[in-house]
Amino acid sequence: MERRVERELEILTAIAEGDSTTQRALAARLGVALGLTNLYLKRLAKKGFIKITEFPRKPAARKRLRYVLTPKGLLEKSRLTYDYMSYSLGIYRRTRETLREALGHLHGQGLKRVAFYRPGEAAELAYVTLKEFGLEPFAVFDRDEGGFFLGLPVRPIAEAADAELDAIVIATFERPEPDIAELTRLGFPREKLLTLRRPLSADGEASRT
Repeated sequence: MERRVERELEILTAIAEGDSTTQRALAARLGVALGLTNLYLKRLAKKGFIKITEFPRKPAARKRLRYVLTPKGLLEKSRLTYDYMSYSLGIYRRTRETLREALGHLHGQGLKRVAFYRPGEAAELAYVTLKEFGLEPFAVFDRDEGGFFLGLPVRPIAEAADAELDAIVIATFERPEPDIAELTRLGFPREKLLTLRRPLSADGEASRT
């Protein structure tokens, strides 16, 4: 799903909830600049999905804007929510199949010490897949240390080189190529890097290995 569509759904959801309905609060919720948020709101209003009204109307009062979801906007929100759920389920199925295939190739080789790189929602899916093979994550790494994930301390990735790992799962739904490049620069063999999406080959096609 396009980032623009995701942001429009987030705005419509926030307005429907009656929360985060100032431009500044919406910008913080979206993680984008105030000017871009204003552009999204104007686009949604032009499409008839929201109404923008001013209040209060007293001459001396500071002008404020109120955003209201229209019936057309409510239908659009429902449609986008359905599309987003279908898109997410498709991602989950594909990433699970990709990781299962990779783990299946290595499982007969005495695979035991498997670590996750980048904790989060994608790593949770990877954990469920790992359990299917009777495995538990040995360690969790990120660019910087901090906090816990699955009961394990999140350690800086620089420490992974000394951990004698059998494999590292790059746990992200985004394209894995930048993380693969980063980890290979740190000295990890490419064959030990497992991904949730098939990396692109040199000709730009998704690799089958």
